[in-house]
Amino acid sequence: MNALEYREVEKYFGETRAVDGVSFSVEGDQIFGLLGPNGAGKTSLIRTTMGIYLPDRGSVSIFGRGLKELGDGDLGYLPEERGLYPKMKCADLLIFFLELKGVAAKAARKKAFESLEKVGLGEYSARKVEELSKGMQQKVQLLTAINHSPRLAILDEPFSGLDPVNVELFKEIIKDAKAQGMTIVLSSHQMELVEQLCNNIALINKGKIVLMGDVGEIRKQYGEKEIHLEFGGLMPEADLSEFTEWERREANSMTLCLKDGINPRAVLDRVWASGGEVVRFESAKASLHEIFVRVVREGEVRNEN
Repeated sequence: MNALEYREVEKYFGETRAVDGVSFSVEGDQIFGLLGPNGAGKTSLIRTTMGIYLPDRGSVSIFGRGLKELGDGDLGYLPEERGLYPKMKCADLLIFFLELKGVAAKAARKKAFESLEKVGLGEYSARKVEELSKGMQQKVQLLTAINHSPRLAILDEPFSGLDPVNVELFKEIIKDAKAQGMTIVLSSHQMELVEQLCNNIALINKGKIVLMGDVGEIRKQYGEKEIHLEFGGLMPEADLSEFTEWERREANSMTLCLKDGINPRAVLDRVWASGGEVVRFESAKASLHEIFVRVVREGEVRNEN
């Protein structure tokens, strides 16, 4: 049974169609990436899933059931904008949310204090939420979403406001939740984290699903024409535009997407002729970030034409 399934879902705001006939499913026991640029319809789709909005057309099912048929603890949600009660103490807030999800009072209290210790907030259990930093508040927000061990958790921008150390902590928490049988739908603009965590992704743009599938297969598909060069000295000034669809240059390396029919040897010869000292030359898989940008831009060009 699919953990989540959309069937021809549409959502309008006035005359704007934020979600445009979306149909896809998410199998259980995985971390699934739901991606999209700002204003693409991603958050509208998530809110429709959670029942915050009702679809104007189509349906959403979770483990084969409608939202009203789910048990209290079946679903967890971390919204993009924090939804915490600022005047509540951290432990009290977690206990409150656990009890709302059907956890008994004694077990909820134990879980609340244990989870705060796990994320490094044990000493803040009696502090009000408003007294915490943004990163600390994000930790509390994540705990409200997954502490009750839901079957499905939807996490909208969970890494927002975190420093690198806490990003690693969140990654481990999310992977551990998945290992315990939780299905997670993860929305994030940080593509490198999506690559590291997700089995499959869907990319939504202008309300439509424009790319979907296994992360590895997608990277392989889009990376067949890419090459990566690293240099022993300064970046050469070679003009490679006749060979490439796009290129990205950094301090001592470049990644190129070749036009159809271009032999990588021609690029290498041009670079050598310009005095570049190539110390590494290889085919490169496209990063999810590059694929995201390319697919969105190609869609914008088609719309303009």
